[in-house]
Amino acid sequence: MELWYETSPMAIDTSGNGVFSEGRAKLSARTLRTDKWWIQPAITVFVLFSFIVYATFRAFENGKYFAEPLISPFYSPCLSTACVKGSPSFVGTIFGTYHIFGMTVSPSLFILIFPLAFRMTCYYYRKAYYRSFWMSPPACAVAEPHAKYTGETRAPLIIQNGHRYAFYAGLVFNVFLTIDAIGAFRNEKGQWGHMSVGTLVLLANATFLWLYSMSCHTCRHTVGGRLRNFSKHPIRYKLWTWVSILNHKHQNFAWISLFGVALADLYVRQVSGHSIRNLYFF
Repeated sequence: MELWYETSPMAIDTSGNGVFSEGRAKLSARTLRTDKWWIQPAITVFVLFSFIVYATFRAFENGKYFAEPLISPFYSPCLSTACVKGSPSFVGTIFGTYHIFGMTVSPSLFILIFPLAFRMTCYYYRKAYYRSFWMSPPACAVAEPHAKYTGETRAPLIIQNGHRYAFYAGLVFNVFLTIDAIGAFRNEKGQWGHMSVGTLVLLANATFLWLYSMSCHTCRHTVGGRLRNFSKHPIRYKLWTWVSILNHKHQNFAWISLFGVALADLYVRQVSGHSIRNLYFF
């Protein structure tokens, strides 16, 4: 553990900036904090890595994602002709069936790239994985081990500037998942006017995703940014105040929606695989 606190020669900054630059106190320790500051970034690594592993497994499993009237958020809308018969597509099966090394390409791979891009470029998630995976920096008053930081002005991090477009794409998929939740008010025979545990699961997932999207910093800027006079734009100002309230909870919605989409997929998988029954209230 002693090596963890030693100052790396590569971390010395002679440009006149940084915690190890000339003119700063010559401390050999990486930090003087004595609390367990590493717990939070460690938990973040564990949770995000676990989600990545699970999502990757489900994407390549290519099965157990539809059980009338429920469809997994990882596979909706199902755009490939390789989709399970009866699974909703809304816009049609615009992609054919593709094979790599003799295996059918999972339909979810045509979908997950968009919500993944939204989360990967999200302002909060950037902070989370920059600090936890890259230790840049891992915690307050803890020096990062990197020799320099060029920010998001060069490749590959310059692609983070495309977050607004990923946000717009995410809104489209939120609409699809909301339609899925409404469609869950059917029974296994496709008859309307029924509610099950699966209905609540998909409703909760869609709600959490909308709250995550609406609390996004880009959403706040979209509805109220670049206005010189709020009084001349009362509707946009009102929307901006509402989004600003949600924005304070953006971190919470980011985590809740992440767990929500994984649990929704897991529930549909269990029902589709006949491990559990989708219980109906009426």
